[in-house]
Formats: sequence, C-alpha cells, structure tokens
Amino acid sequence: QAQLVESGGGLVQPGGSLRLSCAASGIIFSIYMMGWYRQAPGKQRELVARITNSGDSTTYADSVKGRFTISRDNAKNTLYLQMNSLRSEDTAIYYCNVNAGSPLSPTSYWGQGTQVAVST
Repeated sequence: QAQLVESGGGLVQPGGSLRLSCAASGIIFSIYMMGWYRQAPGKQRELVARITNSGDSTTYADSVKGRFTISRDNAKNTLYLQMNSLRSEDTAIYYCNVNAGSPLSPTSYWGQGTQVAVST
C-alpha cells in the first residue's frame, strides 16, 4: 500500500517561488513514473508534470513549461516540484500521484495534497 505525503505549500506573492516535496513509502519508488497534479476551486484536477522512474525524461503542462521543474531523489524516495515565477492562476491544491502495483491493473495512489495560494 503506497503512502504519499506532500509538503511545501503556502502563500506566496506573484513572481515568487515554492518547492513542493512528496515523500513516498510502501512502494519501490525507483521503478515508478511519478506525477504532480493540481486542482483549482471549481475546476477538474489536471496534470502539471510527470517524470520517468529514472528521472531522465519529464513532461509538463503547457501552462507551467519554463517555470516549473519536476525532479526526484530515488535514494530518498522523494518527488519534488520547483515552482518559479508563480502566477495567481497557479493557485490550487497540488497532489502527487503514482500508479503502482500490477502493470496490467495498476492502482492509482494520491497524497492528501498541499495548498498553494498565489496572491498579493
């Protein structure tokens, strides 16, 4: 049973930066692709960024390209999201995600989320 715990959210002014972390346990972290998602009030949850198990390939939503960087430390079982040049539209609850278990029928695991608020 995977457990994901996000941290690092908070209130920041436009143009500021935050670094989110996601500590994983209960899985062999290094073999799974990981992702960050976000959900703003009244909107559907959306993919922000994804990273392969080795960290050699990443994917970003167009809205965050060039501003956010996803990374991972497999030795620490931790996923990161460095967020720079934050905008008000980045305000959301941010979740980390892993689809783990059987390749034919994986289970999707989510953390509890961490709130990011970008405002003056």
